Amino acid sequence: MPSTPSPLLTTPEPAPETVTGPAGIRLIVTDMDGTLLDDAKRLPAGLWPTLAELRRRGVLFSPASGRQYATLAEQFAGHDEGMVFIAENGTYVVRDGVELSSDPLDPAVAARLVGAVRELVAQGVDVGAVVCGKRSAHVERTDEAFLAEVRKYYVRHRIVPDAAAVDDDIIKVALFDFGSAERTTAPALAPFAATHQVVVSGEHWVDVMNRTADKGAALRRLQRDLGITPAQTLVFGDYLNDLEMLDAAEWSFAMANAHPEVIGRARHLAPSNNDNGVLRTIARLLHLPPGLGG
Repeated sequence: MPSTPSPLLTTPEPAPETVTGPAGIRLIVTDMDGTLLDDAKRLPAGLWPTLAELRRRGVLFSPASGRQYATLAEQFAGHDEGMVFIAENGTYVVRDGVELSSDPLDPAVAARLVGAVRELVAQGVDVGAVVCGKRSAHVERTDEAFLAEVRKYYVRHRIVPDAAAVDDDIIKVALFDFGSAERTTAPALAPFAATHQVVVSGEHWVDVMNRTADKGAALRRLQRDLGITPAQTLVFGDYLNDLEMLDAAEWSFAMANAHPEVIGRARHLAPSNNDNGVLRTIARLLHLPPGLGG
């Protein structure tokens, strides 16, 4: 992988074309927050006609996010026929309401993580745990500031008296840190990193999953099941939980606003999430009709 990705577009003025459009793209996978969504968490203008054109061409569009499946399904409601949702950072993959794959977390590990969060809170860290199940997300913290953050990513959630003892198929535990997740919460979870994935998925979020679970593993499984190669795959990402899925595609794009490590890992650079970088890049590479791509 090149240490400096090549730009396809720059903002606001396009640079001379430096990337030749791929032939035979069959799968487009994009992260959501910081990638497809702008900073106000809005889907880009022009998304629905772009998805219709991709479907007409037989190109599968797949959101890949740390968000809950129910949240993703709600965001794409009415436009999700045949769409594959890589939810919960790859631990839960669903198509047309049918589970394609999952990687459940041992409930005992989830309980230990809840205990670790309680210890951090006792030390003065402003953090809360979200125990993510297939049916719902479960939280025991009840203040509105925390719940407002939970609602953004987990539309199906419930407050429980003990998040360490929930009745659900647990697929990951997410931690929201009102400070810096990368500097505070993630280092505190070092004992779990020896046996599990501890992934900083945003400025304030850390996800803990099985060692075998990440967006890249889910994408490679999907490619294998559908007979799609990395050369036929186009991927967009911006944060550390996107690194493995960038490795699974020959057409890997970091957003201009991406974490430096992501920019260093991707093959190419797209405009920022606030400049409609995903749709603009798709339109340019796949030569979509005028008016598509934002």
